[in-house]
Amino acid sequence: MSDRRREERLEVSLDAVWDGKSGNYTARVTDLSESGCYVDTLGEAAAGDIVHFKLQLPGGDWLDLAGEVAHTTPPLGFGMRFLNPTDEQIEKLRSVIAHRQGPPHAPLLSF
Repeated sequence: MSDRRREERLEVSLDAVWDGKSGNYTARVTDLSESGCYVDTLGEAAAGDIVHFKLQLPGGDWLDLAGEVAHTTPPLGFGMRFLNPTDEQIEKLRSVIAHRQGPPHAPLLSF
């Protein structure tokens, strides 16, 4: 299977909740990009399902998103592509990613 991601995903550990066909669930997002994420959850979803998703941001606010389940790894969770994120949602995602990446590293000096 080829990796079709457009952006590199960053390892994170963020709380989330999601609603799908089978109910409402708590979750933890373990990787994140501007276009999608991986959701660790005991709730079941099928590839192609549309889910409503809330991601808790580092400052405590919640970011509402919608996504399509791209692949599943029962009973561990699923990968999801965000559907039509607004410019504001993308900026918030970029802010979280930049916050998690930290400041750029200074180049190493050799003597």
